[in-house]
Amino acid sequence: MSNRDHPASPPRGIVVQKYGGSSVASPEKIRAVATRIMQTQGAGHAVCVVVSAMGDTTDELLATAKRLSANPPRRELDMLLSAGERIAMALLCIAIGERGGDAISFTGSQSGIITNDRHSDARIIEVRPFRVQDELARGKIVVVAGYQGVSYKKEVTTLGRGGSDTTAVAMAAALGAEWCEICSDVDGVYSADPRVVPNAVRLAELSYEETQEMAESGARVLNAQAVEFAKEKGIAIYARATGQPSPLDLSRGLDGTVVRRFAPRWPGSVASVVSERDILVLQSNGAAVLPLLAWLETRGICGKQLHTTNFPGAPSQPCGPTERLTVVLPGENVHEELGSIRQALEEFGPGRAVLLDHLGAVSAIGTGINANYGNVLSGLRELDAAGIAVSGLATSSFRITWLVDRARLEEAVRRLHAHYVDARTLPVP
Repeated sequence: MSNRDHPASPPRGIVVQKYGGSSVASPEKIRAVATRIMQTQGAGHAVCVVVSAMGDTTDELLATAKRLSANPPRRELDMLLSAGERIAMALLCIAIGERGGDAISFTGSQSGIITNDRHSDARIIEVRPFRVQDELARGKIVVVAGYQGVSYKKEVTTLGRGGSDTTAVAMAAALGAEWCEICSDVDGVYSADPRVVPNAVRLAELSYEETQEMAESGARVLNAQAVEFAKEKGIAIYARATGQPSPLDLSRGLDGTVVRRFAPRWPGSVASVVSERDILVLQSNGAAVLPLLAWLETRGICGKQLHTTNFPGAPSQPCGPTERLTVVLPGENVHEELGSIRQALEEFGPGRAVLLDHLGAVSAIGTGINANYGNVLSGLRELDAAGIAVSGLATSSFRITWLVDRARLEEAVRRLHAHYVDARTLPVP
């Protein structure tokens, strides 16, 4: 992240606001967003806005490309899909101007968002917000196209699912913003997907680590890389509905969810239960381990989890014939590779590698969740009591993940939420 001294520095505190596609899905909604932005500036803040494409624009553009090609080149998809945010940023600036404001729009490259050279799922490696700083210092509202940047090779890139969140928090970090708001049609982060668990509760506060684990485990909350930037710079992220008041209006209380360094939670308690339906599991053993990893690296296919083990009693030589490799792949951006994956597995030899496309992942998230084996054991017992077979188990300091049959994934979420969250009774000091 780069934010070197610059001769033009804004005289007021900076606020970054991000508005999702549902918040700018129509001219009426764009006008409402413009009004909210003007109110924030009127309260004495310099405002940088990050905007997503309108409504279903990205999905519609992608569907059009798929009608022309079953496997469009990723570079051309980036050129195509990044147009959605450029449309939204220009329209929002027009709406702000009609309300007497002075706004200017910038693409990701104009904003100084530098990424690596991967298309469709690029990562931000540096932010050079000099033009943004100049315009904020002149009193303008700056509207930035989210989800996109420019590679060090001067190629247009996109940041993958939730990329506009990443843009917003990365820009907030580079500008030294007071806070970053992520505004959408959802009034915060919940203990589970309310469509799966109707009695899920809104979480008032989350730690950076909990939020990052939720994002990595399939929850449609803040982007994981966005949380990385916030954690590094200590920036508070406010996730709330567009219609809710900003943190400036404390008279109405702080709705939504705030993500910060320390969230008040009893150690070992579960904050949320999330799931990921769209995953693929690759398993390999013997001599296919190294070729499989090399093949994945050559194709640029990244795994979410990777495990290797030696069978009991086997000699502990690296990648020997008794070693087993398991890689969990995110289905997004991988399904187009299915044909190539299956062909590669056949080349490795029968029985050496298999692709499992019937599993989903359910995860319990919480600070100190694995300080002992209690949460793992009780979760296994709950799933076993429901007759839900577990095909894999992985843990971190903040997460327990079970691989289960995709057909029973939602049932597993409800069962574990009832066990960990609904029935939770905290000890009284």
